[in-house]
Amino acid sequence: MTNSASAKYQTRSGSKAKLTTVPKVRLYVERPEERDWFVHVGHVTERGRWRTEPHAHPAYGQVIFVRNGRGVMNLEGSSVPFEGPCALLLPTECVHGLDYEVDADRWVVTIEVAYLAQVNARLHEFIALWAAPRVIPLAHSAEAGMEFCSLIHSLKEEVESDATGHVVGTEALLTMLLLKLVREARLDAAHESSTRNDIRLVERFRKLIDEHFRENLPLQDYASMMAVSLVQLRAACASATEQSPTKMIHARIITEAKRNLIFGDMSVEQIAFGLGFADAAYFTRFFRREVGQAPSQFRAAARQQPHRKASSQ
Repeated sequence: MTNSASAKYQTRSGSKAKLTTVPKVRLYVERPEERDWFVHVGHVTERGRWRTEPHAHPAYGQVIFVRNGRGVMNLEGSSVPFEGPCALLLPTECVHGLDYEVDADRWVVTIEVAYLAQVNARLHEFIALWAAPRVIPLAHSAEAGMEFCSLIHSLKEEVESDATGHVVGTEALLTMLLLKLVREARLDAAHESSTRNDIRLVERFRKLIDEHFRENLPLQDYASMMAVSLVQLRAACASATEQSPTKMIHARIITEAKRNLIFGDMSVEQIAFGLGFADAAYFTRFFRREVGQAPSQFRAAARQQPHRKASSQ
């Protein structure tokens, strides 16, 4: 394996293009000037059908608890049905849209990104939990949904309280909420072979990839920024993700390419330049090798797929 993704694709030096085809949104918080916040809990009570177009929110992560009702989540261009009781976990930068059926009862827990990073540092399973968007069913027992609802209700009360120690109380309840999600998602045993240090190192690597994936940096540059050796970086990625560092970089490029092919109207050439490729031909070969289709074929197939709705039966 080479030390640089340059062996896999060629980039246009000094590319400054930024892709803005996916809307980036910020949370609406009532009277934000009156109160600093790091966790916000809202209970959505509107009647009727409710829908949001695909978007991302880089400043926070969300847990949406659907107490009852059903719908379909547009997740990175794919339709994912869900039915309450369940939790929808949406990491930062995850591109998603939501289409709820009539009168779905839901709670939305929003966590500011810097605080979320602090919480994740407490337990390596939390990092695994937020590594990807997911639907976590809570219907295996009658008590599971009720317990989750009660925990969110208590969290909302603590967040809005001015009582002594309400910040500590909020942190404790949020930690319990995420711990319950880890257990319900069966993540407590899924990463036993990965050490805490490996997972934290890979999380740092993911953040650097997000910042630099358009620049075609050699792996040594990433390792140097993290003050680790290439051997350590490769070993950590293999332990925590079962992927090589180069494969993780390629996956991030492909994710961004797919988003723009599905949600945007730029040409393949514009997308290639925006991702730092020297020209569309290099990008097309790279995309075909990773995905199995040319970018134009992928776009056509994705846009021909009707949004799959959850069954009404």
